[in-house]
Amino acid sequence: MLFPGGFTFTNFLTDVFSIFIFVLWFWLLITVFGDLFRRRDVSGLGKTLWVILLIVFPYLGVFIYLISQGRGMAERQNQRTQQARDELRQVVGFSVADELEKLERLKDSNKISNEEYSRLRARAVQ
Repeated sequence: MLFPGGFTFTNFLTDVFSIFIFVLWFWLLITVFGDLFRRRDVSGLGKTLWVILLIVFPYLGVFIYLISQGRGMAERQNQRTQQARDELRQVVGFSVADELEKLERLKDSNKISNEEYSRLRARAVQ
């Protein structure tokens, strides 16, 4: 307990907030490690230095990694997501042409508007 006085509402809120911050930091640490070890553009020495920084200065290391590599993390995550979608499409067996045909039928039967058709078509072609 941070404040004296036994079990009080203030101590309870402080403890809950402390646990929340710890869980949040732990989640960020796992995210950073996951991104770091999936990267192919960082050498083994670079990864080792990052791991040492993350172990010796855990909070500071996570924040430094997020600030310096945040944009790259988002781009790599988007690439992995797109790759997973493409692999799923290959496994499931539908193609973009099938999707466009379905959209055309929905538009012809007036189940979707022209705006929805345009939006969904642009999304399917991606």
